[in-house]
Amino acid sequence: MTSTQIYQLYIRAEVEAVFQALLDPDFTRRYFHGTAFTDPPRAGQPYALSTPDGTPAVDGTIEVLDPPHRLVQTWHVRYDAAMEAEPPSRVEWTLTRAAEGLTLLRVVHGDLARSPLTAASVSRGWDWVLGGLKTVLETGMPLPPVASDPTDSGVETATPAQDITGDWHRAQAIEINNAVWDQLAGVAAGTATTVGLVRGAYAAAYHWERAKGATPANEARARYLIGKAWLASARPDQALGYGDRTLAQCEEHGLGDFDLAYAHELRARSLAGLGRDAEALQAWAAALAVEIADPEDREIVEADFADAPTLA
Repeated sequence: MTSTQIYQLYIRAEVEAVFQALLDPDFTRRYFHGTAFTDPPRAGQPYALSTPDGTPAVDGTIEVLDPPHRLVQTWHVRYDAAMEAEPPSRVEWTLTRAAEGLTLLRVVHGDLARSPLTAASVSRGWDWVLGGLKTVLETGMPLPPVASDPTDSGVETATPAQDITGDWHRAQAIEINNAVWDQLAGVAAGTATTVGLVRGAYAAAYHWERAKGATPANEARARYLIGKAWLASARPDQALGYGDRTLAQCEEHGLGDFDLAYAHELRARSLAGLGRDAEALQAWAAALAVEIADPEDREIVEADFADAPTLA
């Protein structure tokens, strides 16, 4: 699940009218689920959106108020207890005059990485809100109530909270995993330091453990990455421990191919770093003996193992 959602639409109205419709309770109650600002928003000040009976809906801080072109606000949900416990996200409205009587509205809802329930909710909600805004400005009328969901097949499709969270953990795992590999490449090239490297590898493993659809191979690769981070940080003792854990994961779950080859490779490099050369050679022999089925994977493995010592 992405940490930023972007929406864009054209509205047949002047920029000033669109900006006014973002703030004026007479407008917002007609398209924003009946909510409105409790007080006129001011830059640098807290704000709150509430329903007509005063029930809190959203609150936060107005970070930028630049009429009629830009509004930036933090976004903390109050209408749901689970979402209320999540940290605030950020919504940025940008209005551009596209032609006479025509406005391009761009909405960026960001900082959602730590708020998976909010991200899932607003991904469905913004379409209705922005469609309602456009309709009110162009026709003077609010959208009619939806009688039925045109995408509803008659089967319950609501996403359980645990699935939303699992998707979020998977997205975080992939993002952090890639960042750690990029940093490892930078360390090898001399263009990056190891600061935060081990911590990033542990963070990736944390998210993989909780990710939707994670497999034993993901756990093996998470352990391997931690070992590589320790090895790059000149801690072959810690790296060897994770090499052993990676190998154990492969053996327990029947993982072969490159997962098994790289488990042996991590052990080999760690043992060499500890000066245990005979054991390192045995680990290299085991790594090189693993059969890699896919030709492209084989090329990658051979390139990564090109510095392996010559075995007698």
